[in-house]
Amino acid sequence: MTQAGTSVLDSHLRPDLARIAQWIAPGSRVLDLGCGDGALLAALFEARHVRGAGVEIDDAQVIECVRRGVPVIQQNLENGLALFDNKQFETVVLSQTLQSMHHTEHILREMGRVARQGIVSFPNFGYWRYGMTILAGRMPVSGQMPYQWYNTPNIHLCTLGDFESLARAVGLSIIERATFLRAARNQGIAGVAQHVGVIPVCPILTVVLRLLLFAAFRSMLAVVSGLYLSWDLPVVCRWP
Repeated sequence: MTQAGTSVLDSHLRPDLARIAQWIAPGSRVLDLGCGDGALLAALFEARHVRGAGVEIDDAQVIECVRRGVPVIQQNLENGLALFDNKQFETVVLSQTLQSMHHTEHILREMGRVARQGIVSFPNFGYWRYGMTILAGRMPVSGQMPYQWYNTPNIHLCTLGDFESLARAVGLSIIERATFLRAARNQGIAGVAQHVGVIPVCPILTVVLRLLLFAAFRSMLAVVSGLYLSWDLPVVCRWP
């Protein structure tokens, strides 16, 4: 892909969608399930000249897809993908939608039927902060999962390890994974350094010791549990 094409994808998309776009071949056929406002397909049309369509149920999101010039079918994914033929697409994408599906196994099998490769992104409920929140007696709320327990559309939360087990059970072999830290952790060191000079020495040492203890504790949890606790959301998985 050209530098201009890479710039389009990086500047217009969420981090997980930008990573997904890198896995999609130029000129290929793409089906985006739960496509939202059509941002991924619109960027792929411009940067990679793909052909494809989205599936979305929300009226406002469908209107936004049309405004962007993205072909969209308004349909409930719970009804399956009977509209599409076997291997009609090179790639099928399910981004940040899996956790709200009632028939999780069915949609994964359908994805395997209609396309040669599938890409799924979902919140990693194994993220260590969520476990700490639950231990404190509350359900986790974050920027990626901003809902309260009583109004959340997320009904099937899982860890990366859970998803890999389900993928194997339905006959899918994951060949690549991508994980993402919180945006705040990706800030440049220069931006942080501006504030260091005004912090007294003792608090600095305290913060350093706490960070070292925290890092050791997190590593121990990851080793003991075997789960993917170190990464914030979302997680992206790809299979052939």
